[in-house]
Amino acid sequence: MTPGRTFYEDQIAMLRPGQTDELIDKHYDDDATLVSFQSIVRGREDLKRYFQSYVARLGGLEVISLDQFVETEDSILFEATVRTALGVVKVYDAFVLRDGKATHHFTGVK
Repeated sequence: MTPGRTFYEDQIAMLRPGQTDELIDKHYDDDATLVSFQSIVRGREDLKRYFQSYVARLGGLEVISLDQFVETEDSILFEATVRTALGVVKVYDAFVLRDGKATHHFTGVK
C-alpha cells in the first residue's frame, strides 16, 4: 500500500470508533490547519475539539465507496460516499503533507 493510501486508511479507521485525539496526534502537525466552508481550525488542541464534536454529530461513519483517490509525495486528494446518522453524502478531502503529517486539510460535502 502506498503512503497516501495508508494515511487514508488510518484516518478512516480512527474516525469510526472516535479515536480523534489519536488521529490528530498521529496525522496532524502541531500547527496544522483544517479549512472548510463552515470553519477554519488551527492547531492540535482546537483540531481535537473540532473532531470530537464532528464525530459526535455524525453518529457513526461508514464508507460506502472510495470514489476517487490520487496522491503525490506531499498530498492526498479523495472523494468518497459515506453514510452517517445524517444520511448518505459525497465528501471530499485534500491534505498537504510534510513528513507524513497534514499541514493543511481541506474538507467538504457535496
